[in-house]
Amino acid sequence: MTESWTGRPVRVGLVGAGPWARAMHARMLATGPETELAGVWARRPEGAAEVAADHGAPVASSFDELLDRCEAVAFAVPPAVQAEAAVRAARAGKALLLEKPLGPDLASARAVTEAVEESGVVTQLVLTKRYHPATRAFLAEAREFAATGARSCYLHGAFLGGEFATSWRLEHGALLDLGPHLLDLLDLAVGPVASVRGTGDPRHWVELTCEHENGAVSQASLSGTVRLPRARTRIELFGPGGELSYDTADLDHEECWPVLRREFATAVRAGRSTDTDVHRGLRLQELLEQALP
Repeated sequence: MTESWTGRPVRVGLVGAGPWARAMHARMLATGPETELAGVWARRPEGAAEVAADHGAPVASSFDELLDRCEAVAFAVPPAVQAEAAVRAARAGKALLLEKPLGPDLASARAVTEAVEESGVVTQLVLTKRYHPATRAFLAEAREFAATGARSCYLHGAFLGGEFATSWRLEHGALLDLGPHLLDLLDLAVGPVASVRGTGDPRHWVELTCEHENGAVSQASLSGTVRLPRARTRIELFGPGGELSYDTADLDHEECWPVLRREFATAVRAGRSTDTDVHRGLRLQELLEQALP
């Protein structure tokens, strides 16, 4: 059973008013008790007002006003917007709840990391699946499993149409959007990734081949343009001891948000980031850069 929260809620400002901000960030942060939605700012004032009204939060008229209202900032915006705003927020001394990827390219990810290192602020990545108990159980088993190789996939049809077929996703495709999740899990489950090669078109289907430091080889298939009844994320490890599998088909992602919120608030109050911090984001961005076909 999770212990009750006895500290002050962390006042978090939200940047963004798109579908992910509405579906997850705003709702999670406003639920508490570890956090309080201290304000919402977006480039579309009417969008920010709508999100804020849904949760009884104030609307910030500018990004600077949002920074004045909060002690931490959560981002639910395209990578290029996040990279620029996160640097400003870090320099203002605000803790950062960051989406993946950190930025649209390696240079922007490095700029965010450097700003964090200079300011010393707490950071945490929204690598959603990492916060689910089933994922953590799988990674614990994987640490004891000698993998010779692995195959994995992250597939869905959200880029074919609907509110998540946003311009940055259609431009960059599945590699930047879905790739960080699989690369993160493969790096942890199989062993540190030494190199990545990519083939295909990230806007349709991309195939990654990862060579791991321990000699294992893994494959990752990524697409956001295949019609499936539901998103499919699977990892299969193979080795002399048999096989070990992970599948998100039966996972309730609602179980992730309380864990994410609690761990972020705890890190902010302790002044110490977890392993899902900006440096993890930079590591994943370096792998994405290698993987670009």
